[in-house]
Amino acid sequence: MAVLIESRLSSRGTYRAARMFHHIRRIPFAIRSEPSDSVPMPEHTTASTATPGLRRTLRARHLTMIAIGGSIGTGLFVASGASVSQAGPGGALAAYVLIGAMVYCLMTSLGELAAYMPVPGSFATYGARYVDEGFGFALGWNYWYNWAVTIAVELAAAQLVMHYWFPDVPGVLWSAGFLAVMFLLNAISVRGFGEAEYWFALIKVVTVLCFIAIGLAMIFGIIKGAPESGLHNLTIGDAPFVGGLPAMIGVAMIAGFSFQGTELIGVAAGESADPARTIPRAVRQVFWRILLFYVLAIFIIGVLVPYTDPNLLSTDVANLGVSPFTLVFRHAGLAFAAGLMNAVILTAVLSAGNSGMYASTRMLYNLATEGRAPRMFARLSKNGVPRNALLATTAVGALCFLSSLYGDKTVYLWLLNTSGMTGFVAWLGIAISHYRFRKGLVLQGHDPAHLPYHSPFFPYGPLFAFGLCLVITLGQNYQAFASGKIDWAEVTATYIGIPIFLAVWVGYRLVRGGGLIRYQDMHFPRPPVARDTPAGPLPDPGLPAAATSPQR
Repeated sequence: MAVLIESRLSSRGTYRAARMFHHIRRIPFAIRSEPSDSVPMPEHTTASTATPGLRRTLRARHLTMIAIGGSIGTGLFVASGASVSQAGPGGALAAYVLIGAMVYCLMTSLGELAAYMPVPGSFATYGARYVDEGFGFALGWNYWYNWAVTIAVELAAAQLVMHYWFPDVPGVLWSAGFLAVMFLLNAISVRGFGEAEYWFALIKVVTVLCFIAIGLAMIFGIIKGAPESGLHNLTIGDAPFVGGLPAMIGVAMIAGFSFQGTELIGVAAGESADPARTIPRAVRQVFWRILLFYVLAIFIIGVLVPYTDPNLLSTDVANLGVSPFTLVFRHAGLAFAAGLMNAVILTAVLSAGNSGMYASTRMLYNLATEGRAPRMFARLSKNGVPRNALLATTAVGALCFLSSLYGDKTVYLWLLNTSGMTGFVAWLGIAISHYRFRKGLVLQGHDPAHLPYHSPFFPYGPLFAFGLCLVITLGQNYQAFASGKIDWAEVTATYIGIPIFLAVWVGYRLVRGGGLIRYQDMHFPRPPVARDTPAGPLPDPGLPAAATSPQR
């Protein structure tokens, strides 16, 4: 996500700098069906509709680019330099490979769930069905809030980017204009959002591919211009591993924030034209492309730019002259590198804001259809867009943005802090939900091999992802604790999102009751018609008919 506050990656700045990038009614569960060898599948209908009223018009290319666009942004274009500076080229590369492996496990877990049960509530719905209803409730509301605040973050970043070209134009005008564009892209139809996100993501992908091609050409001496050629920078000073394991752990946290957004593919599955086919394909393509982009980009930066270069420490989108991408392009003789990267960063900012508006709107809509939010947010336009949910999300994002313009920005910073952990909490929820989903499926006598897509690493994949994600989540301020110089205000700001999530979860259980769902009580939807029939809406036997979305 966009960075609004420049911060060095010191013992107390690692989490702050990383975080800036990222950024009611019970559902009764039906009695389980009799065990069988086949896996129950969602009942199919027409491909033009989705979970009641939504349009299934997103294709495989849209899903792939939505996930890529959600994870390739300022975290790669700007923060990657700070990663190399902190842990050295080898440490940064190892950290990104480790987090890439964790994300792959999470993506396969989410892919298995989303291909089987393609709903816009994604992991919030899965958490409510296979873990605890209050758990799903808390996941849904926290995720909606996170992306609503993200819209404000991107609006603030957009005006900084536009200041590069138009320093005399008030930044608030740019932010207002971009907010209107995001709203219109989401209000027209889901296809409009998908097409916009496809082209936004494509620009970023082309930029990274050009960077990789130019960087490799410089390393092999095809393009002359870098002060040092070959692999010399991998061995200068303390390279390739600078700062040892603690530094690598710190970079792993940055990498975790950089990869956040890949879970958007689960939210978009609810409007996919054929999720049983497109979700598995997108999961496979997204992982290899993202890992390839990140790993090769980090390697090239580490080879061509010494980790001792002070420019790598900058994490400010307003200072694109020191972006590692800009530095490499300039070494290659591209005088317009800063302007080029400014345009790319702008697309990254708009892409993140566009995705944030889509994700939060669909999550709020899904909460309403499942009785966990006011019914008014379940109303759809004639184009199948949750209009009230979209209006509410836009209003919240705009108010959060306005809080960054007036006063001492205390309210805005606390809003940002409370949303900082939400992405990691969502990942933990995916791992837990998938583990319990598969255990319940098997214990009820079903064969996972009959799923549209099944995670190849179960049970070790979700367990590994959960463990590593938990370490990253709880270890955000480990350097401050290790040094004994603890800033309790910063520690509170770092972890405040966790007790808020737990309070929402516990509060739901106190008001509505419930508890951990037993494996034998889990419900799996009815068998499908022919496997070749495009997937339609998922029947929800646990919801009364009155909970379907009204059309207006």
